[in-house]
Amino acid sequence: MSCVAAVRTLCEFTARAGDLDLRFTPAPTGQEGVAGHGVVTGRRGPGYETEIALSGEYGELLVRGRADGYDPAAKRLEEIKTYRGRLDSVRENHRAAHWAQAKVYGHLLCQARGLPSLTVALVYFNVATEEETMLAETHPAAELEAFFNAQCERYLAWARQEQAHRGARDAALAALRFPHEFRSGQRELAVAAYRKARDGGCLLAQAPTGIGKTLGTLFPLLKAAPEAGLDKLFFLAAKGPGRALALQALDTLNAQPAAPGLRVLELQARDKLCEHPDKACHGESCPLARGFYDRLPQARAGALAHGRMDAAALRQVAAAHDVCPYYLAQELTRWSDVVVGDYNYYYDATAMLHALTQASQWKVAVLADEAHNLVDRARRMYTAELSQAALAGARQAAPKPLKKALDGLHRSWQAFNRKQAEPYQAYDAPPAGVLAALQKATAAITEALAETPLAQDDPVLAFHFEALHFQRLAELYGPHALFDATLAQPGAAGAKTPLSTLCVRNVIPAPHLAGRFATAHATVLFSGTLSPPRFFQDTLGLPAATDWIDVAAPFRAEQLDVRVAGHVSTRYRDRERSLEPIVDLIASQYASRPGNYLGFLSSFDYLARVAELMRARHPQVPVWQQTPGMDEAGRNAFLGRFTEEGRGVGFAVLGGAFAEGVDLPGKRLIGAFIATLGLPQVNPVNENMRRLLDARYGQEHGYDYAYLYPGMQKVVQAAGRVIRTEHDSGTVHLIDDRYRRAKVRALLPAWWTLR
Repeated sequence: MSCVAAVRTLCEFTARAGDLDLRFTPAPTGQEGVAGHGVVTGRRGPGYETEIALSGEYGELLVRGRADGYDPAAKRLEEIKTYRGRLDSVRENHRAAHWAQAKVYGHLLCQARGLPSLTVALVYFNVATEEETMLAETHPAAELEAFFNAQCERYLAWARQEQAHRGARDAALAALRFPHEFRSGQRELAVAAYRKARDGGCLLAQAPTGIGKTLGTLFPLLKAAPEAGLDKLFFLAAKGPGRALALQALDTLNAQPAAPGLRVLELQARDKLCEHPDKACHGESCPLARGFYDRLPQARAGALAHGRMDAAALRQVAAAHDVCPYYLAQELTRWSDVVVGDYNYYYDATAMLHALTQASQWKVAVLADEAHNLVDRARRMYTAELSQAALAGARQAAPKPLKKALDGLHRSWQAFNRKQAEPYQAYDAPPAGVLAALQKATAAITEALAETPLAQDDPVLAFHFEALHFQRLAELYGPHALFDATLAQPGAAGAKTPLSTLCVRNVIPAPHLAGRFATAHATVLFSGTLSPPRFFQDTLGLPAATDWIDVAAPFRAEQLDVRVAGHVSTRYRDRERSLEPIVDLIASQYASRPGNYLGFLSSFDYLARVAELMRARHPQVPVWQQTPGMDEAGRNAFLGRFTEEGRGVGFAVLGGAFAEGVDLPGKRLIGAFIATLGLPQVNPVNENMRRLLDARYGQEHGYDYAYLYPGMQKVVQAAGRVIRTEHDSGTVHLIDDRYRRAKVRALLPAWWTLR
C-alpha cells in the first residue's frame, strides 16, 4: 500500500482542535491572498526563497507540498496566512492547523538540507492594512521530526483503514448482483447507466414511473465504480421522497450476502438537524460547538461504523459524543461512499459537494433524480433579489460608521426608482449607479465585520449576504438572465418615492451548470418526463455529446383509460364556466367506478372553488383538499385517505407536493382528473422570459420553452400517479380543449391511447 497526502490535508485532519466557530468574519478573496503573499515575500531580503517544493516519507505515506518562504540567513521557515480585520478573528482551530503546517514543513526542510535546528514562523498578513504579525518558535530538528512522525502516524492509521475499506468495497461491488429480477425496461436503463459510469459523460434517461428508476440507476453506477475508479457517488433529489427512495434502495444493496458495506450519508438542511436553533454556532454559545474538533475523531469513527448515516443515526452518534449533528454530517462527506442530498449540494453557486470534489480531486458520478425539476430549481439558485425594505432595516440597525455608505446606496436606489414609470419593468442591464453604491456599501460592511462580527440574526448581516449574492450574479449578467425591478405600492414604509425590489433573474441555467457537468466523471439525469431532450440540453448546459435514452413503458394501453374532455376550457377567462362541467364529470366517473381519485387544478383558488361546488352539487362524493402551506402532518393525513378500501376525491395543485413522488399502487388510486395544461401564468415576468428564450432559441421554441414544455411535464407527472405497477388499471381525464391539439398530444406518453 502507498498513500500520498498534501501537507495541508495531513494537518487539517490531524491538528484541528478546539471549538467549531462559524461567526461570520470576512475572509480575503483568493486574489487578495495571492497578492498578500507577494507583499510579504517582496519585503524579504535578496536571498529569500519562495515556493519551496518539499516531500518526505513515513512508512508507506508520502507527504508533499510547497513551503511559502525560507530565510537562509535567519534560518527561519515562514508559513504565510492572510486575514482581514483583527488578528484574534483567526479561529483557534485554524491556528492549530497553521502551526502544524509550519512544523511539518520545518521537518521536511531540516531533512532536505541537513539542518540541526530551525525557527518556524507563522506570518499573519492583514490584507486591508498590510500589517504583518510574526509568531516564531525555534525547534531542534529531532523535535520537528517527532512532531511530523506523530502526525503521520495518526493520519496513516486512518489512511490504512480507509484503503482497506476501499479495497473491500470495490471487490464487493465488482461481485454485486441485482437484488431481484429486472422489471420490464429496468435492465435497459441499468445498462445505459452502467456504460455511462464506466466511460464518462452525461446521459438523459427518460423512463416511465413504476419501473424502479432509483434502484435501476444506483445499482449500475455502483457496479461500475471499481472499473471506473470512482471515489464517490452523489444521489441528488428535488424532494424528500426521492431521498427516502434512494436510502431504501441502498439498504437493499447493502443487505445482500456479499454486502459492499457502503457508507451512505444523508445530507439535510441545518434547520432539520440543529439541536439548538436558538444558539449561535460557536463555543461561547452552543455546547455542541464547544470542543467540537477535539471530539470529532471519535464521533467520526462512531458514525462510520453505522454505515447508514441518515438523520436518525447522525443524531444518535452526535448525542453520544456531544457534537453538532449538522456539521458532523458535513465532515463525514469526505469519508462516505454515497452521499444522498438535495440538488443544491452540488449545483448551487456555493455547493459544498462540488467544492470538495474540486479541492480533493475526487472522481465522482452524479445521479439527478426527477431531473425535469432541475431547470426551475437551478433558475432559483442563480436568481437574486435585493429588497429596498431589507436595506431600510439594515440602515435602521447599522452602527454609525456604516450609515453613510448605506444612506448613499438608498439615495442612488431612489434615484433609479424615480425613473421607473411602471410597477414592474425589465431593463437591459442592472443600473450602474446602484451597483457602484452597492459595492461601496458591501465594502464598508466587510471592513466593519472584520473588526466587530455581528449576530447571525442582525439585519445588517442579513442584507450583506443578500447584497453579495446579488453582486455576484450582477457581475455574471448576460443573455442568459433578465434584470427587472418591482415597485411597492406608493407610500410604502412612509417613502415619498416607492421602494422597489431589484432582481437578477436567471432564465437559462446553462452557463452556471455546464462546469458542474464537466467536473463529474459521469452524470445520469433521469425522470419520467425529459421530453424533448433538446429542451434540457439547451437550458441545463449539457455537453453536445450527451446521450439520450427513452425507455419503453412496461404498461399496456388498456391499463389506462385516457379521456379528453375537449368541451371544457380551463383558461383563466373561462374558469367560471368550467366549474360545473368539471364537477359533473368527476361525479359521473365516481358513480361509474367508486374509489380513490386525485383531482389536479392549476391554483389553490381554482381548487377551492371546484371543491366547494363539488360538495354543494354532489354531496355524496367524499372530498378532501390540499391547502396552502400544508405541513408534513397535513400532507400525511391527505395521503392517509388513500387506502385500499377508501372512497373519494382528493384535490391538489398541479406541480405541488402530491403531483409527483407519490406512490399509491393498486386500489389506493384508480384515477386522476387534470383540469389544466399546467402552463405557467401569463404575466410580465414570464413574458419577458419568453422573449429572452425567443431571442436565444428562435420564436418557434421560445413559447414552448417558457410555457408548453414545463406545463406538460407537470401533467405527465401527475397522470403517472395512477399506474404504478404492471397490475394496476385506472382512468385519467384530461380536461381542456387544448388536449385535442397535435403539438400537445405529441408530449404525452407514447403508450397512451386517447379517446
